[in-house]
Amino acid sequence: MSFRDLDTVVLTKDLPERGLKIGDLGTVVHVYEPEGLEVEFVTASGRTEAVITVSASDVRPVEDTDIVAVRRLKRSA
Repeated sequence: MSFRDLDTVVLTKDLPERGLKIGDLGTVVHVYEPEGLEVEFVTASGRTEAVITVSASDVRPVEDTDIVAVRRLKRSA
């Protein structure tokens, strides 16, 4: 799959060290060829929670059958 800057993507694996879970939505902010992506994840209020580099295989494009849900973010002290 080929991604472009500003694509909305869905995380396909848990990243517990960053507090992220499968299904979290992110936005591609930079593409590193051939398979790396810089993705920003934000809270529902718009605050950036994480900007991380992932492999293209760690995310998928948003599909027409996806529905958005909200979950509480667990923060470590």
